Amino acid sequence: MHITSTEYQNQTINPEKLGIFGNYFSKLKVGSMLNNSGIVKTKGASPLELFTIVFNLAFIGKNFFQGVVRNKKVGVGKDAVYDFLNSPTYNWRRFTTLLSSRIYCIIKGLLDNSSEEVLIFDDSPYDRSRSKKVELLSRVYDHATHKYLKGFRLLTLGWSDGNSFLGIDFALLSSANKKNRYNEINPDIDKRTCGYQRRKEAITKSTMHLEPMVKKALKTGIRAKYLVMDSWFSMPSVISSLRKHIHIICMLKDHPKWFYEYNGKRLRLSDLYGKLKKKRGKAKVKASVLVRLPDGNKARVIFVPCDKKRGWLAFLSTDITIADDEIIRLYGKRWDIEVFFKMCKQHLKLVKEIQIRNYDGLIGHTSLVMARYNILSLFQRKSVDQRSFGDLFRACNEELANITFLDALTRIMQLAMATLRKVHNLSEKIINSMLDLIMGEALVYFGLSNRQTPLLEGE
Repeated sequence: MHITSTEYQNQTINPEKLGIFGNYFSKLKVGSMLNNSGIVKTKGASPLELFTIVFNLAFIGKNFFQGVVRNKKVGVGKDAVYDFLNSPTYNWRRFTTLLSSRIYCIIKGLLDNSSEEVLIFDDSPYDRSRSKKVELLSRVYDHATHKYLKGFRLLTLGWSDGNSFLGIDFALLSSANKKNRYNEINPDIDKRTCGYQRRKEAITKSTMHLEPMVKKALKTGIRAKYLVMDSWFSMPSVISSLRKHIHIICMLKDHPKWFYEYNGKRLRLSDLYGKLKKKRGKAKVKASVLVRLPDGNKARVIFVPCDKKRGWLAFLSTDITIADDEIIRLYGKRWDIEVFFKMCKQHLKLVKEIQIRNYDGLIGHTSLVMARYNILSLFQRKSVDQRSFGDLFRACNEELANITFLDALTRIMQLAMATLRKVHNLSEKIINSMLDLIMGEALVYFGLSNRQTPLLEGE
């Protein structure tokens, strides 16, 4: 789409309206990225102004109704925001790619050559259990609770270096089985638009999206040596297609139809474990073996001890040159995407901020929430990593500890909660209230709250 100079000028905004993220919006050239994604002004407020209004809602503690509908100070009506999010012609996937790749380039300048960058695949339920008329609403399976719910599956590809996590791409999936879909595609959608392509994508199997998403991420210049996945994506056919582009590290599932060749025999995972000689005692790795996958390529499978019910867990690496302990350590980076999902849902209002029935609106809002997380990730990295303040510090500081800020905060809070339960005779309600207060003060301290002065400094 050709963008005129007049349209580009409409993508500017008073920096004061951007709050603490004004400097980041300016340096990242968010308005320019919106233009390049075909998100341009047709009437009324500029897309950058509308983007900013919705972007800031999560940081001022207000939902869409409180922050837009009842807030006359924003200067735009709810219809303008709905039209902005619901447009089928806006290429939100391109915007997400442009923003994440630009932030990645900034973070890449802080990395040592020895940094271990990985791509991570996972999905998470997008719960709309109380909805009835949402476009493409379906019955989806939640792997965590082992129950079905109404909603979607948010398939996400992310990048991590062990310190920062970025959302690179996503697909908001309905069900590929028509019987599980409550509502179908809006028949009035123009089939030439980006919105229609995202709808067709939503009703295809999740495994069909993995290879295209990885290829696109690597093509944008994002570097990673390994792709880390959970057992839900560890089918031999999927591993074979993905290993053409990147090495795979994944957990394995003992599926009756998935076989691995060992000593000339095709064995399922549990049978393979039974054939191997195990290390005694408290060894971290009980057994390690080279196997051949159905495509003829070799892979390393390791077995580690687990709970008494199952006894072991299995991991696979298509890179047969790395050590067993290294496979486990690299797989541990998958935790970063779990923190991402939790942060997006609990604090960045992925599901509860605005109730949209239009599928384009769901895509637009999810893209905006991912933008929040990615900019926050850059904000956190620049705040914690001293090397971002100038070249002087580059040679003087060691690499950050291989743990994300959010991961560390989560572990600290979990430890604090466990300690309170053991030491003090307090109810769960009181403990949760104390933790909410602490988190609120932390947000003020890091400049992520509209309250300027922490309680301790105000005394």
